[in-house]
Amino acid sequence: EVQLQASGGGSVQAGESLRLSCEGSGFSFDDYAIGWFRQAPGKEREGVACFSRSDGRARYADSVKDRFSIRDNARNTVYLQMNVLKPEESAVYYCAADRTPWEGTCTLSAGEYDYWGRGTQVTVSS
Repeated sequence: EVQLQASGGGSVQAGESLRLSCEGSGFSFDDYAIGWFRQAPGKEREGVACFSRSDGRARYADSVKDRFSIRDNARNTVYLQMNVLKPEESAVYYCAADRTPWEGTCTLSAGEYDYWGRGTQVTVSS
């Protein structure tokens, strides 16, 4: 059974950092792409970052480039390092797995992901 668990959320001040973890089980990270998404109340789910071991590449939403980075521990955990957080980035953050990444490349499109973990709340205060 594929399972994903996001953790590491919390409450921080604007400009501070958090590192989220996505731990998976029941599948090989070598074959799946992992994506990070967030959803604030009343808003659509938004793709933030993704990573695929198949091509070794990460992708980021324009809004988080140069502040967020995704790291892979080469086992079963992917991390999302979030720096210089902004109040408007308060949301529930989810990680998800895409079992058939197109040409091995990850996507920020939520509809492409097959498995989702429970989210972790991130609250950024001004």
